[in-house]
Amino acid sequence: MAISTATFAGGCFWCIEAAFNSLTGVKSAVSGYTGGVTESPTYQDICTGSSEHAEAVQIIFDDTKINYQTLLTLFFSLHDATQLNRQGNDIGRQYRSVIFYHNHQQKLLAEEFIKSLSDADVYQDTIKTTVTELTTFYPAEDYHQGYYLNNPTQGYCSMVITPKFLKFKQQYQAQLKSEISS
Repeated sequence: MAISTATFAGGCFWCIEAAFNSLTGVKSAVSGYTGGVTESPTYQDICTGSSEHAEAVQIIFDDTKINYQTLLTLFFSLHDATQLNRQGNDIGRQYRSVIFYHNHQQKLLAEEFIKSLSDADVYQDTIKTTVTELTTFYPAEDYHQGYYLNNPTQGYCSMVITPKFLKFKQQYQAQLKSEISS
């Protein structure tokens, strides 16, 4: 087993966390904050935009079961990489699309992946996802961890996340943990 870490920001972290936690080979996906200036930010700091952090998810994975390239593919299927500082109705710098790399290899893979999407004209608009070195990742408050799975009937969850999560589960059924695939 070879444990690795990846960190992605692509809008509200509840959806991205739930999707990555459902994958075979993912040990954990944790919602948190990174990419800003405030030390030990709170959710309130994030919401004001003054912290400059993005809502992000840090993924611990066994790269003998799921590789970084696959994680990139899945990440891009979970959000609209062409939107700047927003995802749908979630507007603000905290909702930006970022790949936070942990090492030079991840940086190269992320840049090559984005270039291949652009070269293939996968999107009608320009990809706005940035590739940035990870500094410090701050786990979000406990109530954010597993939020979607613990609150599927909450308004935002049922209206925004459930359709995306169901589509994700259908599209990537072969990669899901057995207890999630049904």
